[in-house]
Amino acid sequence: MTITFNPRPSQQNILRYNGGRLGIAAVPGAGKTHILSALAAQIIRDNQLQDGQEVLIVTLVNSAVDNFEARIKRFFENPIQALYKYRVRTLHGLAHDIVREKPASVGLEAQFSIIDEREAEFIRRESVNAWLAAHPDFLDDYLDPALDTSKRDWIRRQQLPNLVDSLALAFIRSAKDRLLTPDRLRLKLDASFAPLPLAELGWSIYADYQRALAYRGAVDFDDLIRLALTLLQNDEEYLERLRFRYPFILEDEAQDSSRTQQEILSLLSGGPSTTLLEDRSSLRSGWVRVGDPNQAIFETFTTADPDLLRDFIKSNPNADMPESGRSQPAVIALANHLIDWVMTSHPDPNVRTALSLPHIEPVPAGYEPVNPPDNSEGIKFISKKFTPEEELEAVVKSVKGYLDTFADALHEEKPTIAILVPRNQRGVEVVDSLRKRGVEAIELISSTQSTRAAAGSLNHLLSYLADPQSARKLSKAYEVFRRDWRGQASGDQEAGSGGGDPELMKTVADLLRRLVHVEKFIAPSQADDWLSAIGESEAFEVIEELREFRVNVQRWLQSVTLPIDQLVLTLAQDVFSAAPDLALAHKLALVLRTASNDHADWRLPELTSELAVIAKNERRFIGFSSDDSGFDPDRHRGKVVVTTMHKAKGMEWDRVYMMSVNNYDFPSNMPNDNFISEKWFVRTSTHSANARLNLEAEALAQLTALESTSEYDAYEEGTATLQSRLGYVKERLRLLYVGITRAKKDLIVTWNSGRQGDATPSLALSELMGWWEGQG
Repeated sequence: MTITFNPRPSQQNILRYNGGRLGIAAVPGAGKTHILSALAAQIIRDNQLQDGQEVLIVTLVNSAVDNFEARIKRFFENPIQALYKYRVRTLHGLAHDIVREKPASVGLEAQFSIIDEREAEFIRRESVNAWLAAHPDFLDDYLDPALDTSKRDWIRRQQLPNLVDSLALAFIRSAKDRLLTPDRLRLKLDASFAPLPLAELGWSIYADYQRALAYRGAVDFDDLIRLALTLLQNDEEYLERLRFRYPFILEDEAQDSSRTQQEILSLLSGGPSTTLLEDRSSLRSGWVRVGDPNQAIFETFTTADPDLLRDFIKSNPNADMPESGRSQPAVIALANHLIDWVMTSHPDPNVRTALSLPHIEPVPAGYEPVNPPDNSEGIKFISKKFTPEEELEAVVKSVKGYLDTFADALHEEKPTIAILVPRNQRGVEVVDSLRKRGVEAIELISSTQSTRAAAGSLNHLLSYLADPQSARKLSKAYEVFRRDWRGQASGDQEAGSGGGDPELMKTVADLLRRLVHVEKFIAPSQADDWLSAIGESEAFEVIEELREFRVNVQRWLQSVTLPIDQLVLTLAQDVFSAAPDLALAHKLALVLRTASNDHADWRLPELTSELAVIAKNERRFIGFSSDDSGFDPDRHRGKVVVTTMHKAKGMEWDRVYMMSVNNYDFPSNMPNDNFISEKWFVRTSTHSANARLNLEAEALAQLTALESTSEYDAYEEGTATLQSRLGYVKERLRLLYVGITRAKKDLIVTWNSGRQGDATPSLALSELMGWWEGQG
């Protein structure tokens, strides 16, 4: 089905594009994907490509690749007209294409492999653990001097591994974005006159991590970007071939590009800037960048920098896409006021660049889509001070009541609803509470509850098989064996089907937990059988239940010599009965088989830890995320989507709840604000007693100092911590803007006092509440 496209005024302006460089600032819901697809189709239809040339569309995630390809084809009555005329790639996919064509030029084998985030995390963790083992006291100078010895020891064991891993991840990514190899970095460290201990730490783990990659003949995603740029910089002939192949580059979500990613596209695009012209006869090549700096919300996790796009827009021909048909006028007014307040009145002048123009404008009459009707009653700020538990109860009660109003509406279209939370764990709590109220929830967080449940169950079973003398783990394995006998399974597991005898299960689990010699139950001799010994003191049904469980355990223990995927499937057949659980078990088995193939020395304890990470919601489980295939809220009408504000970007719902909008999750750099990156056990700066050092930011500042040739850029402790606060505040203001602009009709915003009871409404929320009350 071909698209009938009636471009809005701002879109018409962009379709006059006549080559060269063009920067476009597009507001939420402006139709970035649609206009880039239309522009690509127009370039193809106007026969501006020679044989062997393609329009290159670069985007952020894989789901957007599929979306672009589908849309571009629909601009042609016969899709064959566009065949081999365009190519859609993520930035990493493009980098892979570039490097794969000439791997030897950047020191790679022809059959080099690419490790995913899971494998990269494992390798980095190994390097971190090795470094900590070799340098147990290295970070002592950064710990709070008020800590006693036992607390310091606990921190070294329980806190430093995660802290150092986070530091190492940021350091490695930043070093690669600066094209600094471990060898080059070592030379700079040796030439430094000032001691830079955190840079030394980062270098040591970086070097070990890269050696591990080299041993595997592999690169990570950041290497792909680095090596692609290096190749383009050093091979002029290859660069010219690629410039011919891709005369037009259309970049989506440009606010999320890093310095290195931008440089790759800059090199590929070549030519100078031109202007928007009616005469399209001279169209030959160009680079169009579309994005919204106000939606740049990934700086904390990546090397992205929204100022790169802002600078590009300022220094090149540019255009705005301010019209959006997503939200009703009241939501638009709220979002626009947030922009104005941040730009002109935020109490910290250093934060006023967080948001920028253009304002959002409704779609003009006569164009599609039509904005929802204005309804000021759709905006609700709940000013009441909730505890986290009270906030959860209030939101879930509101959602349930709202959905109940549609219960008898047979012919009325049900709404789309989302609850947006700042962090994954809060999302887990919301999902659990919704389901207890009988509300169907769609999870869009790191891993779904069913995934965590299946992984948690299998994790308990494998933990026992890896340590068969443990009575505690045997008892846990029994609870998994009877996971359907109670309202919910053990640990992180989800609601089962009920039935059975929960009291019997509790009795048996307690007996197993108190076992002194497990082998006397599992593999007894004729004269020393624990089950026979307790036969006179325990009820008949208890003894029979233990006998049945023992038969299963003996079979499981006999299966431990099987390959890990077969072992997992064997266990799953015994403990899962629902088809979705069995399907999940198959996918989990494949994950563990891949891990086992990658690590021939791994045994059950190491493989079990992989499941533990998924069960604890610490890592997105590949294959279980809607990011892999795209997520359409319209497919879940009448249900409640629970997701983070980050994951909600690019989506929209009729009714949106935003939770936890307090000064902890959305700080404003005020004296009473706390920052998640500043750990309670780290000391304050020698230059400022008001901020605990952000060691990740301090390490990156030391890395920056190594690159600088100016004495004015010398490292000064504490400065980076204060700068990182500003960066985080600005990003959280943009995240608030993203959350608000997800709402089409209704927006409900709540806050809570935090776990310590001392959090307050975020400053931005207080401003919006006061302004909105004045509008009434």
